[in-house]
Amino acid sequence: MIILDNIISDRGSKYAVSGGPCHSADDAKVFLKELKRKKKFAKATHNTWAVICGDEEIKNDDGESGAGMIILQMLAREELHNHIIVVTRWYGGKHLGGDRFRHVKDAVRLYLDEL
Repeated sequence: MIILDNIISDRGSKYAVSGGPCHSADDAKVFLKELKRKKKFAKATHNTWAVICGDEEIKNDDGESGAGMIILQMLAREELHNHIIVVTRWYGGKHLGGDRFRHVKDAVRLYLDEL
């Protein structure tokens, strides 16, 4: 598991991105459970994620509508299969509007650059 913490901060909201090998929906559940063992991630407002396993595309917005699709599109563009990416957000009290999508993209890009 790779975790890049405190990578983006905007109007009180903070972001992290994490990821690792994942070969099924069950693996994704295990990955998220392991990530949320860290109290900080368990208390996050959103843990948005996506993974491409074979021909199956799996995503979860976790309340951050549309964010899972952004991660999924970036995984597809990079042709990165069997690898989950989770973008975590701690809400800071102010709405970010469309900037939240830019932050999701930036977080995924930072993660992909780290690989």
